[in-house]
Amino acid sequence: MLNKEQIRKIIFETDTPAGKAYDVLLIVTVVISVFAVMLDSVSAINRSYGNILHAVEWFFTVLFTIDYIVRLNSFKNPSKYAGSFFGIVDILGIIPTYLNVFLPGTRYLLAIRYLRMLRVFRVLMLATYMEEVKILTQALRVSFCKIMIFVFTVLTIVIVLGSLMYVVEGPVNGFTSIPRSIYWAIVTLTTVGYGDISPKTALGQALAAVVMLLGYSIIVIPAGIVTVDMIKTPSESRKQCSSCAAFSHDKDALYCKYCGKSLNRS
Repeated sequence: MLNKEQIRKIIFETDTPAGKAYDVLLIVTVVISVFAVMLDSVSAINRSYGNILHAVEWFFTVLFTIDYIVRLNSFKNPSKYAGSFFGIVDILGIIPTYLNVFLPGTRYLLAIRYLRMLRVFRVLMLATYMEEVKILTQALRVSFCKIMIFVFTVLTIVIVLGSLMYVVEGPVNGFTSIPRSIYWAIVTLTTVGYGDISPKTALGQALAAVVMLLGYSIIVIPAGIVTVDMIKTPSESRKQCSSCAAFSHDKDALYCKYCGKSLNRS
């Protein structure tokens, strides 16, 4: 009989054959279960194989429920895992099936379960590349205030443009309210262009042209902000091994801590 520590090693660690096999099995079951949900959403398949797909869905839901309970029990403080990212993803991946009993149709939210595939990074031992994620996270954190100011500015612009378009075009041309006009401004500014609402007057079309041109200049700003802050990241934290491309080595390191190769000192 396995104790809690042994179970935890199998479930949460991939440096053992049993741990890696468990994660691979989990990933395969996630793929199959999500694929089954997708097939079930196709009306022709649902009519012919709906009962089978529902049975498959319940089978995997029960399986993932057991997995979730075992994960909770492997912790001395279960709330620690329950409140973690993967803990939340795990519970979101099983709730829709039970919720579907009371609210039909909610089972299709099971596609959220695919987020569990993020565990593939541990299985494939991609931890050597996690420093890039740290750099991006740091850049996003530093850029947060700038991005919020940018979002507020864009929000102000779309409210003003939407209000102007409502005055110019009016309900007769489909701009039935300021919120609907703001929706048009957002769709146009982001260059999505659904075309469900479009200006009919010359003045409205001229204003739309301005919004379109403004959209091309605005849409690249967030990427520029984050890129600049990534460049500003201290070069020491981006020191890279020429063999495995891993980052974040100590300043006095002679060998890569991931692959063991000699670091490029050039």
